[in-house]
Amino acid sequence: MALTIGDKAPEILGKDQNGNEIKLSDFKGKKLVLYFYPKDNTSGCTAQACSLRDGYQELQSAGYEVIGVSKDSEKSHQGFITKQALPFNLIADTDTTLQQAFGVWAEKSMYGRKYMGTLRTTFIINEDGIIEKIISPKEVKTKDHANQILKK
Repeated sequence: MALTIGDKAPEILGKDQNGNEIKLSDFKGKKLVLYFYPKDNTSGCTAQACSLRDGYQELQSAGYEVIGVSKDSEKSHQGFITKQALPFNLIADTDTTLQQAFGVWAEKSMYGRKYMGTLRTTFIINEDGIIEKIISPKEVKTKDHANQILKK
């Protein structure tokens, strides 16, 4: 059962690129942009991460913190963060626990082949840990994602 608007986000979000546990309570009093993306160092995912990087100061000024989540390993995330100079943490959800909880681990199809993968989705979680907005895979604008969150 996927989490939806009005639901409380799980307390344990996962481990970041350095193996540190990330908890929802770490962000008490802040709005959290929890964005799920398919893969480090791919064109769409890089565009999205760079949009959030470039808008990071503005997002923080508006009271947001940003965390990315994919199935990639901690080591892959470390490389992606370094290469793209990302100022936020990435969760290594290698077993897809968090993606399944949020309902973004699903069957996808490419060139007629079906496979399981991450649906690019962003959850805006309010200061009390409640999901207040979901930007669905069809709505995410990878190159303008920070402005999309800031509603520009």
